[in-house]
Amino acid sequence: MAELALKQAVKRYGATQVIHGVDLEIDDGDFCVFVGPSGCGKSTLLRMIAGLEETSDGRMTIGGRDVTHMDPAKRGVSMVFQTYALYPHMTVRENMSFGLKIGGTPKAEIAKKVDEAARILKLTDYMDRKPKALSGGQRQRVAIGRAIVRQPDVFLFDEPLSNLDAELRVEMRVEIAKLHKQLGATMIYVTHDQVEAMTMADKIVVLRDGRIEQAGSPAKLYEDPDNLFVAGFIGSPRMNFFDGTVVASDTGQVTVSVPSLGAAALPVRVSRQLVAGQKVKIGLRPEHFASDGPMRAELEIDVIENLGGVSYAYSSTEGEAHPVIVELRGTARPTEGGPLSIAFDPAAALVFDSESGARIR
Repeated sequence: MAELALKQAVKRYGATQVIHGVDLEIDDGDFCVFVGPSGCGKSTLLRMIAGLEETSDGRMTIGGRDVTHMDPAKRGVSMVFQTYALYPHMTVRENMSFGLKIGGTPKAEIAKKVDEAARILKLTDYMDRKPKALSGGQRQRVAIGRAIVRQPDVFLFDEPLSNLDAELRVEMRVEIAKLHKQLGATMIYVTHDQVEAMTMADKIVVLRDGRIEQAGSPAKLYEDPDNLFVAGFIGSPRMNFFDGTVVASDTGQVTVSVPSLGAAALPVRVSRQLVAGQKVKIGLRPEHFASDGPMRAELEIDVIENLGGVSYAYSSTEGEAHPVIVELRGTARPTEGGPLSIAFDPAAALVFDSESGARIR
């Protein structure tokens, strides 16, 4: 397997630039997930790595080899697409072996590699079936098996689970994570689903408008986001944001007035002094609310989502674009349309600049 590096990678379509100077390093054996909203450039970046899209500027290396303008077949990558792209007239075995056969691999070696991939993916009992006789999850495993037999340096997955139902997505998510550990392979996975990103990745790359907003471990991005976009995108349900105004600032702490959380001002830790009157955004995740804490907020419940062991209460607040989301646990739950008195610790709050969206640490 091999590490991958992008240096100032750019993609243009005529005069339109869609990938803007991306710098990225993915270590050997990492499971890296590209995540972001539709149109952010994650699939384009993946296709550039595969060689299916030409890199307009910059440099790309795989295992130390410069592959920037190399033919896709010589890059040492194998790609699993959103659609299964299986040959309907071929059996599972024929689909998995077709690429090796075209490449002139000896029959005995093909049989060995296909049988091993089938064992890993639990497809041994289905090798003589054609795709129409398989479930969606089985078809996707065949597509993954076709990639495995090539023994590439880097596996590329382009939203491979988006055509599956919710339960099967969870099952396949687990299977791909297990496969990564079993193979020890470098894998790059594209998804718009940040839950997939959080549960599968060693490293997450958050993209927006063809630029990297932040890259790091799932825990790093969840607990220490660099800006409002990453804070709001990573986490389900999303982080709550409240408009605030700095009323006092001292070394290591500012006091912020947050009208939608009540009259009391919040003491929030930051490493630098801010200016009184400065507009900021305060971020609190749904799980930061609890029955006890130094501060309290009085909310009116609009809707409650009951999910069994946990519920989420949604409350519209004056002046805020999005409802406040509060995580509730335990058997005592408030009712829709009723009041909710909830506590929180301001030490958990994150502070962002209202104009730039940048985190104020």
